[in-house]
Amino acid sequence: MSIDAELIDYLNAAIRRQVFPGCALAWVSKGESSVITAGHRTYDDGDVPISENTLYDCASITKAIPVSNLALWLIDRGKLRTDDRLIDFVPEYAGSFRDAVHIQHLLTHTLDFDFRLSGCKDLPPEELLRTILSVKMKCRPGEKFCYSNASSILLGLVVERASGKQLRTLAQEVFFDPLGMADTTFLIDDDKRSRCVPTEIDPWRGRAVCGEVHDESAYTLQKIMTPGSAGLFSTAGDLLKYIKMLIDGWEQFFSKETAESMQTNQIPHIGGACTGLGWELNQEYMGKKRSPSTFGKTGFTGCAVIIDRPRRSGFALLSNYTWPKRKPNRDMINEVRGWVADIVLNQLSQRL
Repeated sequence: MSIDAELIDYLNAAIRRQVFPGCALAWVSKGESSVITAGHRTYDDGDVPISENTLYDCASITKAIPVSNLALWLIDRGKLRTDDRLIDFVPEYAGSFRDAVHIQHLLTHTLDFDFRLSGCKDLPPEELLRTILSVKMKCRPGEKFCYSNASSILLGLVVERASGKQLRTLAQEVFFDPLGMADTTFLIDDDKRSRCVPTEIDPWRGRAVCGEVHDESAYTLQKIMTPGSAGLFSTAGDLLKYIKMLIDGWEQFFSKETAESMQTNQIPHIGGACTGLGWELNQEYMGKKRSPSTFGKTGFTGCAVIIDRPRRSGFALLSNYTWPKRKPNRDMINEVRGWVADIVLNQLSQRL
């Protein structure tokens, strides 16, 4: 059986278990690559099959591609430093430890905010942003790993202020256009919307969400800004181009030190936690065969990007795990992510 056939068989089995109605998977290993698809946009009989140009809401993958990577790009060009303070770029920040929040904390998610952003989704966008800018914290910055949307929203503001450009504009100029990622965007027009998969029948919005960001706080904030937490739409093939760059072409965009920081634990002082700079590191969803330098990012909608640079391997798995309604946990999608990771990062890299 070919590698792609083995992967498709497994993904079709996941579809039959209703992990998701369909998916797109793009992988690369030691220079070999492929894009495969399975299933349909929904579980409805006769719905549109998934194809290579199907667009997915990447959800929190946005935090890494492009937001944290834009920050790292700015750092390499001397426009930003990890020890710069948040208030050097966002002086309106009036939350806890105002003088002690640094860019490093935003890139490593080591700010323990004393609120849940999901509980603020009904606020007007301006008030929601003010809430983030005046947030209280449970402990000093850098003492605890605490993954949050707010950290990435603040980092997105920093990127805009440091570059003097809108987040989506800078991402287009720095990464998407040079890499030929023609379908990757924050802006969905009618043509692109016709290629999007729906993410959820959302009781909050009172409709099926399709072609608009699934995350509620990002949806609210998009009325006044490009939030750094979610909102990117892409195809598996486009993300494959980005993954290939991170494996074999990163020198065009990042210094060796920065590239190494993505796959090296930045918080060894925090017991039981690890993270690269701007990326998640060595997490269970990356499979049993992951290495300490395997890095990546997931999205709540059912997407994932996972990379192992020493093995020259990586993949993007895009799905609408949240359709037609979100599941109680991530167990099933993490099982799929881990199985695919074991094939691509370990078995596949050994076979080729």
